[in-house]
Amino acid sequence: MDNLGKARALAVLVPAALLGGAYIAQYAFGLPPCEMCWWQRYPHFAALGIGALAFFLKPAQVWAALAGLAILTSGLIGGFHAGVEYGWWEGITGCSTLPTNIDVMDPSAAPLIRCDVAPWTLWGISLAGFNFLISSISGAAIVALAAYRK
Repeated sequence: MDNLGKARALAVLVPAALLGGAYIAQYAFGLPPCEMCWWQRYPHFAALGIGALAFFLKPAQVWAALAGLAILTSGLIGGFHAGVEYGWWEGITGCSTLPTNIDVMDPSAAPLIRCDVAPWTLWGISLAGFNFLISSISGAAIVALAAYRK
């Protein structure tokens, strides 16, 4: 498989795998996404569509590179989110602070999913941290593969 073929394959497989993992974590393991988790999913949805276009539209290098940039964007959002979880900086949403007017006895109140608390870690790395690592590296690799010509 040539570099463009690898870039196109990765541009679809990486976001599909990461979104699949996010939905498995959500529905199989009871880890609902916070607001910043959703922010990380949106570029992966875009990357799936753009990556698929790379198989059908020309120039395929441009479509694959755009998908790689979308994946890289999700990685950067994941890096920001991981920093909020690790307490390196404050978040920019209401989910990273505790509201003062919650009525805990109200059964209709939606549960608050905190953005500044990692619900799961492996080796000290949160899901947002893993998204940062995987998406940043693979997004950059896809862009590089799409740009490289023999």
